[in-house]
Amino acid sequence: MRLHTIVLVSTAVLLAGCSSSSSGGDDDGGARTSPPPSSGAPSGTPGARGEPRTVAADLEVPWAVAFLPGGDALVTERDSGRVVRVAPSGQKTVVGTVPGVEAQSEAGLLGVAVSPSYASDHLVYLYYTAAADNRVARATYDGRLGTPEPIVTGIPKGPNHNGGRLAFGPDKMLYITTGETGDGPLAQDKNSLAGKILRVTPDGRPAPGNPFGNRVWTYGHRNVQGLAWDDEGRLYATEFGQNRFDEINLIQKGRNYGWPEAEGDEDGDGFTKPLLTWTTDEASPSGLAYADGSLWAAALRGERLWQVPLDDGKAGRPVARLQDRFGRLRAVAEAPDGTLWVTTSNRDGRGDPASGDDRVLSVQPG
Repeated sequence: MRLHTIVLVSTAVLLAGCSSSSSGGDDDGGARTSPPPSSGAPSGTPGARGEPRTVAADLEVPWAVAFLPGGDALVTERDSGRVVRVAPSGQKTVVGTVPGVEAQSEAGLLGVAVSPSYASDHLVYLYYTAAADNRVARATYDGRLGTPEPIVTGIPKGPNHNGGRLAFGPDKMLYITTGETGDGPLAQDKNSLAGKILRVTPDGRPAPGNPFGNRVWTYGHRNVQGLAWDDEGRLYATEFGQNRFDEINLIQKGRNYGWPEAEGDEDGDGFTKPLLTWTTDEASPSGLAYADGSLWAAALRGERLWQVPLDDGKAGRPVARLQDRFGRLRAVAEAPDGTLWVTTSNRDGRGDPASGDDRVLSVQPG
């Protein structure tokens, strides 16, 4: 059964009080954009009621955010390979540098996830680009990052389309997003780890119940960037398109999401259509979170935070937040206090950083 798809074009953005950003393809090499000076408050200080608050500033391409018990977060820096602990007060502490990270273009230290059993095992999980591959490793964390132990290796790597998001699901399995590294046919090869959403046990083995007897959960992806579950346990993912449409997909076991044979809402035999599409200049959606009945997607080229209301797994009309205020937005995660932490990505080579970039913002949902 086909999923109902919402296609959001520039006229819809105008209805939401938005205007289109610079046109072009996806985030792999579009024109650079220049954010205006940030209106965020100084690091660790509150903004006006309802206004975003700058939690931390002067980070180097923060790529992912994962919260620890107690409310502090671990933030990965893509190009430096560092893991930074950020407190809600704004205090920053470099707690480790991942050895062997090879940063180039979109490659480097990417995702981070905290074990659902952290209270007993003190494990964190990291996705990074190494000399020969992309890989997932786990390490103990008890104030300092221990030596990473690879648990999934052999994920194809490239300058672009490396995927990289990590998230534990309600089933306590680890979900991993990978890109097809610019080699489209890999996305349709169920024996390749590229262009997939993978589902593994906490020690990296294929999870019980996977559809193909390996680590693959879904396939036919170009470059999945964000993962989030709603209150009913439905999984959603953001994905970069090529020249026409970026996507949010409702992820279901064993489904084929079409790439490279289909992009956006194109028809194809056996392909699952996206839940929602944008034109590429409005989105380049990266991180994804679920909070307050909506999905929240951070947009790189679109330079805004998209709110997508959900009703029983169906998408309502998206609304743009923070448009053209903070430049490129990369990660979004729900904090224990119910706010959203959003990172900028203006030092990634495709934006013009303002003073204090890159930063972590705290945003009130709703």
